[in-house]
Amino acid sequence: MTIPMLVILAASIVAAGQTFTCTPTHVWDGDGPVWCAEGPHLRIAGIAAREMDGTCRSNQPCPSASAVEARDALVGLLGGPRGNIPTGHVVIRGPRLTCRSEGSAGGSRTAAWCRLPSGADLSCAMIRTGTVLRWDRYWKGPACR
Repeated sequence: MTIPMLVILAASIVAAGQTFTCTPTHVWDGDGPVWCAEGPHLRIAGIAAREMDGTCRSNQPCPSASAVEARDALVGLLGGPRGNIPTGHVVIRGPRLTCRSEGSAGGSRTAAWCRLPSGADLSCAMIRTGTVLRWDRYWKGPACR
């Protein structure tokens, strides 16, 4: 499978406060990055998942679910897997998300609060899967129901 040129280009950071559209194409782990067809790489705001090597960083909440469980939960919310690429990212063809940027999440990632087409908050939907934890230090989202 060849990687589309859009994916190879460096992702731009969406300025804090801006609303943007993300059509997910690839997922790394349960809190991102999620690659968007429009260019940005999302870090889902307000949540923490295990790293793909199974560890948790010392400064973040550490869920009991594995990184693979969290990644697969996110992939499920975004339409299901379509394959993999050599980097380990899961290829998806997700529904268009409406997102609001919190600015840089380090590297080439944009921290963002996103809504699924149903109107559901993606961060809350991930918390409900039980595979990620709310990260109070960065939580500026809605009260999840």
